[in-house]
Amino acid sequence: MENLMFSLNATVPVFLMMALGFLLRRRTHLMSEDFANALNTFVFQVALPAQLFKNLSESDFHTVWNGGVVLFCFLVSLASILLMLALSLLGDRAIRAEFTQAGYRGSQALLGAALMQNVYGETGPLALVLIGAVPLYNVAAVALLTLLSPEGGHLDRKTLGKTLQGIVTNPIILGIAAGLLWSLLRLQLPVILRRAVSDLAATATPMGLLALGACIDPKKVLGCWRPTAAASVCKLLLFPMLFLPLAVALGWRGQVLMAILVMLGSPTTVSCFSMARSMGHEGTLSSGAVMLTTICSAFTFTGWLYLLKTLALL
Repeated sequence: MENLMFSLNATVPVFLMMALGFLLRRRTHLMSEDFANALNTFVFQVALPAQLFKNLSESDFHTVWNGGVVLFCFLVSLASILLMLALSLLGDRAIRAEFTQAGYRGSQALLGAALMQNVYGETGPLALVLIGAVPLYNVAAVALLTLLSPEGGHLDRKTLGKTLQGIVTNPIILGIAAGLLWSLLRLQLPVILRRAVSDLAATATPMGLLALGACIDPKKVLGCWRPTAAASVCKLLLFPMLFLPLAVALGWRGQVLMAILVMLGSPTTVSCFSMARSMGHEGTLSSGAVMLTTICSAFTFTGWLYLLKTLALL
């Protein structure tokens, strides 16, 4: 019972905030679609980078950095992408890119940060997971959505240049890099700036979860429920089953293992939908996967957390 309460205390508050965002949008109309999108943009471009910077800048670089974790996350992410791509060959070409992206690209930056904060009071090694996975996620997404576009496509120098620019200017990557550099150089923020950054960072989790809940649209999943369900099973169940035992075998425990669980078992990120639509895809499967994985992760992530806690791995 103690382990179950530990798991519920970590996950239920997160999903209650998302449920509140859903209700504010669907029942009270206090949160419009435009407002939810703007709030989501603010969180990803300002508040979340500030949170990551704060947590890393206040830690010891030599204690935080772990090249083995970064390499593991990169290789696992690459394996997940290739596996999803292979599975996508069983379906229609028009949805292969969306199916692949929905299956490997998780919301560890937002939802993962909220879960880490609930359990440990800080994001900790989550930054290492983001360094290992996020650049690869973006490169693979651009390549897949371009090469498998409905009209047919190809990667050229211009597309590759935009991809590289997107990675270099990614606010999350910049927040991590700045935080690691600040920690490495042992710099100190003035009290005024430290309090301002701390207040800004504190807005990331509640605002992000409200925006994520407001973006959920149950009707969109009905358009192509079978591939949506298949991608969701891969995201929430298959990849944790395949790679969590490997992480445990490599000796990772506690916060590091929790961060890896976040990478493997977090729901599909909202950016999958926006990127798919912006690159000429319909986006129905992407939006459906975001909705379905977000709802189901309330149960699956709690289950994974309970299992790891019962096995005394967290």
